[in-house]
Amino acid sequence: MTLPTEMTYVDLPGPGGPENMVLARGAMPEVRTGDILVRVEAFGINRPDVLQRKGDYPLPAGASPILGLEVAGEVVALGHGASGFSIGDRVCALANGGAYAEYCAVPATQALLWPKGYDAVKAAALPETFFTVWANVFDMAGLKSGETFLVHGGSSGIGTTAIQLAKALGAEVFATAGSAAKCKACEALGAKRAINYREEDFRAVVLEETGGRGADVILDMVGGPYFERNIGSLAKDGRLSIIAFLGGARVEGGNIAPILMKRLRIMGSLLRPRTAAEKQAIRDGLAARVWPLLEGGEVAPVVQAVLPFEEISDAHRLMEQGDHIGKIVMRIG
Repeated sequence: MTLPTEMTYVDLPGPGGPENMVLARGAMPEVRTGDILVRVEAFGINRPDVLQRKGDYPLPAGASPILGLEVAGEVVALGHGASGFSIGDRVCALANGGAYAEYCAVPATQALLWPKGYDAVKAAALPETFFTVWANVFDMAGLKSGETFLVHGGSSGIGTTAIQLAKALGAEVFATAGSAAKCKACEALGAKRAINYREEDFRAVVLEETGGRGADVILDMVGGPYFERNIGSLAKDGRLSIIAFLGGARVEGGNIAPILMKRLRIMGSLLRPRTAAEKQAIRDGLAARVWPLLEGGEVAPVVQAVLPFEEISDAHRLMEQGDHIGKIVMRIG
């Protein structure tokens, strides 16, 4: 296969608003040992992309300066030592940056074949949220069948993924969201009760719904403002998994006594700085446990909007408005 020498990509000359992103022409990505080169057909928009665009998300060492963390498309080249895929395979992958482009080099160990019956848009909506949820809810927090799970931001890409996976794997699910429409969407996806955080105290609702016991696992992306209420919402031996702090990182005047009294575990992680081996382990878990659910229709990505490559600034504006439910995906070509 003859490859071009240049590609179109989203350039970010400097941090700032969505208008700072412009389409540009530049060199093809370097295909390193263990990489596959993907001709990108679609890619997802994620909250870390917005933070990076604003200059608030430092790049890990060796990451592409081009925005974007997930792609779906066709394998067009294999780096030395890359295994598991062939030229022409349709894959989706967790990218270490570089997804906002016509071509993206990704580690083969972070890629999966499209679930049977999927197209590029649906496949592109999978990697970032499914890697994140699997790593934090199931690997780290150890959510099990029969346990109770609370996810904040239930209508987000992470939230819609977490609700469905937890439900499909046997948990009782609660979620928070910021409007009646978003709460309705969460319940349609499998939440037993969605709590409008603008109108209700989620701690009081969770305790009431569980007969005072609380949730076994909470997935939080709000941070400091929710910390004490999260602790109060957890059952004995409960686990709090924090993946972001959109409301702020500081906890003012917190009381740690319940952590000791209820033997709670508090953990946090970021996906992007994880090692290649850690990301491969997450990929393998998804292939074994989650891809069959996707192919069987028990779980599916929720895609709010699909926009053409040229409308990347509009996609970021849509993300920042916060009215969407599920994922925003860009299509190339």
